[in-house]
Amino acid sequence: MSIRHGLLALLERGPRYGSQLRTEFESRTGSTWPLNVGQVYTTLNRLERDGMVAQGGEDAAGHTLYAITDSGRAELRTWFEKPVDRTSPARDELAIKLAMAVGAPGVDIRDVIQSQRRHTVKAMQDYTRLKARALLAVEGGGARERDDVAWLLVLEQLIFQTEAEARWLDHCESRLIRLSATAAAAGSPVTAPAGPTAPSTPTAPTAPAVSNTPAAPAASGVPAGPGTPAS
Repeated sequence: MSIRHGLLALLERGPRYGSQLRTEFESRTGSTWPLNVGQVYTTLNRLERDGMVAQGGEDAAGHTLYAITDSGRAELRTWFEKPVDRTSPARDELAIKLAMAVGAPGVDIRDVIQSQRRHTVKAMQDYTRLKARALLAVEGGGARERDDVAWLLVLEQLIFQTEAEARWLDHCESRLIRLSATAAAAGSPVTAPAGPTAPSTPTAPTAPAVSNTPAAPAASGVPAGPGTPAS
């Protein structure tokens, strides 16, 4: 996740100080990727070193303000215009876990898959409930339109991501069952447990069009939605 570009985008709207940037970043993304103030100031220092931001005095409370420079605006434009690179995907813990579980002594990979599926479906249900609340809030109107629409987009990405993960887990179990049956028929050692494939996971509803206003707090273990944590 590009924190530096997120901060540049917020600074393009005007000078900000560190904890203000943290609050606005978390509000825009629904606290899905929480930041701490130290992380924000470390990033600001690097941006200042690279000539993309500059200190611009203080506010009435004595907070040091940072402003985006022309170099920072050019970097931000490039970021918006350039597609996110998928040729070097981030490490995925679940994919690595299943890869290592194949043939591991004493590990029933089907149990690993089913345990993860239960967790994934629960997360998808929580995100879907949050989305329903967010849509009601957005349709009610309010002054936080940009933050609320941004949070709704993040929530919908999380829903699509968990739907895809649930389908992939179903596929993994089916694949292992087929390989196990083939190995058994050939007289080779069976490395994957056989058994019936679990029913397909229900998909979450497709998102309707969006508009304005804050989302409600999240259920346990999922992002909270737009908020205004203390500076």
